[in-house]
Amino acid sequence: MSIWWSLHLPREAASVPLARRLLLGTMETAGVDPEISYDLSVALSEACANAVEHGGRDGTGGDYRVTAYIDGDTCRIEVTDSGPGFAGRGAVHREGRTRNERRPAGAPRPQQPRSPAPPQAEHGRGLFLIEALTDHVRYRDRPGRGGVVVSFDKILKWREGALLRAS
Repeated sequence: MSIWWSLHLPREAASVPLARRLLLGTMETAGVDPEISYDLSVALSEACANAVEHGGRDGTGGDYRVTAYIDGDTCRIEVTDSGPGFAGRGAVHREGRTRNERRPAGAPRPQQPRSPAPPQAEHGRGLFLIEALTDHVRYRDRPGRGGVVVSFDKILKWREGALLRAS
C-alpha cells in the first residue's frame, strides 16, 4: 500500500496544526500504531515550526511545502521552505544521520550540528527532537533555488486488524 499527500501552506503559525492533523488523520485511517503516529506528528510540528520561523527570504509572507509518503512499512515526511538555507541561519549543514548508525574504523566523523540549546532556552531544540523521534533524518539546502529540505523517515507499526495495513 502507498499513500502520499502534499500541502502548500502559508508561513503562518496556524498552518502547523493543519499539517499535523492531516498526518494524524492519515495515520489513523491507515491503521498506524498511535505511538508511532504521535512521534511523527511531533517531528512534523517541529519541522513546520522551523519553516514558519526561518523559511522565508525576508522574514514575512511566503509559503512552505509538506509532503508525506507512506510506502509499505515506512513513512517519509519532507518539509521544504524557501528561506536562506542552513548557512544563512548560522547552522551547520548535515545530512544522512541514521539511528544506531556505525562508522567504519578510521572513517572521518560526520559534521555535527551545533550544540543543543541550554535547558532554559525557549528555542533551539526542534532538529534534536526530530532526530530523537524518527529513524533517519536528512537536512539539505536547495542549491540554486534557496531554502531547505528537512526529510525524515520512520518505520511504521500497525494496529491489530488495521484495514489498510501494508501487505
